[in-house]
Amino acid sequence: MNIWIAFISAITYLAILFVIAWISERQAKRGRSLLNNPYTYALSLAVYCTAWTFYGSVGLATTSGILFLPIYLGPTLAAPLLYFVLKKIIRISKHQRITSIADFISARYGRSTSVGVWVALVAVFGIVPYISIQLKAITSSFEILVGDQLPQVAQGHFYGDTGFYVTVMLAAFAILFGTRRLDASERHEGLVAAVAFESIIKLIAFLVIGVFVTFFMFDGFSDLFAQAAQHPRAQNLFDFSGELITSNNWLWVMVISMFSILCLPRQFHMAVVENINVHHVNRAIWLFPLYLLLINVFVIPIALGGIIHLPAENFDGDTYVLNLPLSKEQPLLALIAFIGGVSAATSMLVVATVALSIMISNNIITPLLIQTSVIRDEEVTNVSKRLLNIRRSSIVFILIMAYGYLEITGRYTIVSVGLISFTAVAQFAPMLLVGLYWKDATKHGARMGLVAGFLVWFYTLVLPTFADSGLLPAHTFDEGLLGMAWLKPSALFGIQHMDAISQAAFWSLFFNTSFFIGGSLLTRPSMEERTQADVFVNIHKYTSRTVVEQDVIRRKASIKDLTFLLNRFVGRQRTEAILTKYAQQNHLDLKKLKEVDADFINYIENMLTGAIGAASTKTLIGSIVTEDAISTEELIKLLDETQEIVRYSKALEKKSNELQQTTQELQRANDRLKELDKLKDDFISTITHELRTPITSIKAFAKILEEEQLEPEQADQFLSIIVSESERVARLVNQVLDLKKIQSGQVEYKMQATDLRAILLKAIKSITPTAESQGVILATELPEQSIEILADEDKIMQVVVNLLSNALKFCDRARGKVTIRLIANETYAQFEVEDNGIGIAKEKQALIFDRFTQLGHQQYGKPTGSGLGLYITQAIIQQHNGKVGVESELGKGARFWVRLPV
Repeated sequence: MNIWIAFISAITYLAILFVIAWISERQAKRGRSLLNNPYTYALSLAVYCTAWTFYGSVGLATTSGILFLPIYLGPTLAAPLLYFVLKKIIRISKHQRITSIADFISARYGRSTSVGVWVALVAVFGIVPYISIQLKAITSSFEILVGDQLPQVAQGHFYGDTGFYVTVMLAAFAILFGTRRLDASERHEGLVAAVAFESIIKLIAFLVIGVFVTFFMFDGFSDLFAQAAQHPRAQNLFDFSGELITSNNWLWVMVISMFSILCLPRQFHMAVVENINVHHVNRAIWLFPLYLLLINVFVIPIALGGIIHLPAENFDGDTYVLNLPLSKEQPLLALIAFIGGVSAATSMLVVATVALSIMISNNIITPLLIQTSVIRDEEVTNVSKRLLNIRRSSIVFILIMAYGYLEITGRYTIVSVGLISFTAVAQFAPMLLVGLYWKDATKHGARMGLVAGFLVWFYTLVLPTFADSGLLPAHTFDEGLLGMAWLKPSALFGIQHMDAISQAAFWSLFFNTSFFIGGSLLTRPSMEERTQADVFVNIHKYTSRTVVEQDVIRRKASIKDLTFLLNRFVGRQRTEAILTKYAQQNHLDLKKLKEVDADFINYIENMLTGAIGAASTKTLIGSIVTEDAISTEELIKLLDETQEIVRYSKALEKKSNELQQTTQELQRANDRLKELDKLKDDFISTITHELRTPITSIKAFAKILEEEQLEPEQADQFLSIIVSESERVARLVNQVLDLKKIQSGQVEYKMQATDLRAILLKAIKSITPTAESQGVILATELPEQSIEILADEDKIMQVVVNLLSNALKFCDRARGKVTIRLIANETYAQFEVEDNGIGIAKEKQALIFDRFTQLGHQQYGKPTGSGLGLYITQAIIQQHNGKVGVESELGKGARFWVRLPV
């Protein structure tokens, strides 16, 4: 084919990608995303299928038959697990504004800078060989397509090498696509659109070549397989004795392929960072395996066609996709195959280099610059631009490394190098997956495991490639390190029957997991690690309600310092937008604030994380934030009992593990203690938040009254708010004190003849102002005559107020109505409080009278209060020999009734 036709076709294709990206980003800025659907998301996951798939699968099939399938069976078998694991990872990443897999793992282990550095280094060393084979695929396919038309100039020099110009062009392409803005957690609409489009192109191109080979070069599948059965080389494809993948390593190739679907930086970037809706995973888990099936349907037919029609001594299996159309003088089909290969390689190159550049910038270079105060110096301007330039330089550096690796080890097949990279990124799996469910995993264990696994991988797979290329003495690896045969990379610890990939995968993951778990068991996590571990393991708590660091630590900072940080890293315009949004959401005038609380700090920290990563943000924020532990003796006393339960639960669990025996009764008790442990966590969070809110209001308004001269009416209004909030604090404290007294049996009841009707009227009168302010109608159905019971008037009054307050919280927001009725006969009196609100599910009606229980709602969120009201209500009524219950259906309101003896 004419060299200019091939060159112009490639440039035109890249130009089309630019146009698609530009249109997508333009529409996204207008709020009309073209890509917010599960089909685009599934197509973006097909970045998994690179030149390895397009060219290498056929090459592998020529030597190993159907044993190329584990590479695709692994992700297919892992797809159902993605429904749970990937969704959890996405939710965590959106909550933490994760920018890469290095950032994710670093954030899990206490935002550890060292863990992030090691993950980034392993990713770079592991993926550079993989990038090199994409360069090789594009270069080789172009050279095959144009034949001897390439100018023979400057042989032996880089500027005479086609691969060099491909590298330069792709570096520019990746920079334009992936480094347009600093915040890497923001969705790159253009990048996703280009990758999705390329997934379609490479699939169509491969299917076109497959149809051509099967139905035009042969008369369908039957004819193809009939001729293959007569060919000696083709017969060997089905005896499971391939040269590269054998039955011994089928399992390990499938395992590392399963891990790669999450651990490859490009896969994590497309599946997690670029995800716009977690529910797109639901459809992607079957669309993605379907894509893998379609793109592999014609692998064996093309491999057989190449074996039959192309001499083995002249043609490599990796080139069959391109050489078969050329051998039949079909230049247009060859051009289609070439564009398909460019699509497969380019999508991987762009996404991989962008993901790696983010890791290098956020996890290696930025922490180093922060520690040396280079980018914290006030004289340094345009920090965001500098960081973007670092990412762009990183892309160039990565591609230069890949080009160098290609020049050194260019004789290796696409698949063999790809499996080396798969084994490298598989080292992330233990700390990534285990960290989602095991709170006690520590950064020391993660670091030890990663280093151990990486060293084994490097020794068993990378160094032998250097030896084969003549850069290292071959005898060192043929005889074993220092002459010790048991240290031969191909037979580590004396195991002879495993091939290189299987052996490296087994030993690297063995040492990785062993050091990770052992290191975690021997070290204690810091407070930061414990906090982050709870977020990652129990992310549902943090996405369903607000959980803030102030529950344990009170953080303070100057708004001036925080604004300065934002300006440096995201720019003035973006800073103003961030601050304005927070002020509007929280009804604050930031101009009057000198010092901000932990809520504001958390918000700013979240914004910075998207730009420079979790570890760097932790260092920066830590340099300007002061921390004070909360020392509220009253709160500690209130929590003594639940803390004792936690200690007992942990002791019981430890003893159970040591003795490995327990009775059914102890098991039930242990389960209950775990449940109370969870309730305790919720209670701590709720009480801390509920106490902090009114106290903050009291402090703020009191300070205004102290420092400013106000008009009498405004001063009275502020005093009224202070009194109201003080009463709210008092109610919360009284409820917890009541709980303490109830559990210790110290409650005193003053039983005397009391008019229940009068108590109800008194309670209604006290709650009427609140009802009127909310627009709720109070309806009464009370008898004319008094109803006398033997009771403690104050306690029954407390019960009625509790029930009325609950009804006001949950009644219909638009046309709320609460009905209070009283009925009686000769044996008992029953009063009822009925609302027209959201109702209570039947399975949860028995739970609402437990301690600390609060039922949230999708529309209304989690209610205010301590979660003790109904528990105290039930305890009081039981002391009066009465009963309390509820009748309700979802969406039809709730009716609470209390029955007391007359």
